[in-house]
Amino acid sequence: MEVIAITRNAKMSAFKGRPLARECQGLKAADALKVVEFSPRKCAAILKKTLLSAIANAKNNNNLDPADLTVKLCVFDESIRARRYWPTARGSAHPIARRLCHCKVVLTDEKETK
Repeated sequence: MEVIAITRNAKMSAFKGRPLARECQGLKAADALKVVEFSPRKCAAILKKTLLSAIANAKNNNNLDPADLTVKLCVFDESIRARRYWPTARGSAHPIARRLCHCKVVLTDEKETK
């Protein structure tokens, strides 16, 4: 059985979160939480929140044991871009794109994958 948790419109570029997401894929949920907790990056807080939500979804909604869960998929996808403008010389302005991202975690129990 698969359990999904998504954090939408996090104020961070998806490019910055992808390396940590790749590290967590394939690990047990508890091991992935340990990796995320000891990372100093901003994406670690977003990923931790999403992992804890997925574990809670598995436990409360599907009656799965959190010790049996593995991270099947962990991705940071791009979201919308907030458009801003930076004033420059002679009354002109340069556009700035403030990037947002979605964090998606899919957990599965090992019994069905074997």
